Amino acid sequence: MQISSRFSIAVHMLSLIHVRADYLTSEQIADSVNTNPVIIRQITRLLKKSGLMDVRRGTGGSYLLKDPAAISLYDVYKAVEVVEDDQLFNTHANPNPNCWVGANINQVLELILMKAQNAMESILRNVSIQEIIELIIQKNNAS
Repeated sequence: MQISSRFSIAVHMLSLIHVRADYLTSEQIADSVNTNPVIIRQITRLLKKSGLMDVRRGTGGSYLLKDPAAISLYDVYKAVEVVEDDQLFNTHANPNPNCWVGANINQVLELILMKAQNAMESILRNVSIQEIIELIIQKNNAS
């Protein structure tokens, strides 16, 4: 199990877009993220599809469609992560049904893994982009 870097890049993008007064291009965002603008455009498409941000045509520039306090990390996670069957964790296929451990492992493990996923999603639902921005500002002011 591993959440891709798309999630942290998307959080970075949304935070940056809000704190900057100007409209940022994918190249400017890519400079802050330290990645290729193509990656930024790919993630932008996912965030646009989810209604979290949009881009101005012509001169360009990204902007949030919602107040950052109304965007949870769960919203971002759901926008950019492709989770098959809404299950973050996968169990191994075809354990030996003739072994008493193999015959039962997936049913037992799936219950625990679903609890872990629900806990993670609950935490993400309760943290907003605004909170992330405030923590970044505090960290910046402390250094």
